[in-house]
Amino acid sequence: MMTPGPMELGIILAIVVVLFGAGRLAGIGSGIGKGISNFKNEMENGKKKKAEELELKKAAENEESDKDSE
Repeated sequence: MMTPGPMELGIILAIVVVLFGAGRLAGIGSGIGKGISNFKNEMENGKKKKAEELELKKAAENEESDKDSE
């Protein structure tokens, strides 16, 4: 299977601009960028939340083992 070259990509881009218009394409690009940014932020928040839960769980286990040893 052949990959499209620069000329073919240019033609495809021109057709897309004619079909959708430059303004609408800018809005779509902006929406995609915001979506990716939100996804990354939520992934980071999820990691932080998971780390906090793990820390609390370890603290509770340590507290229980301290009570058992007394």
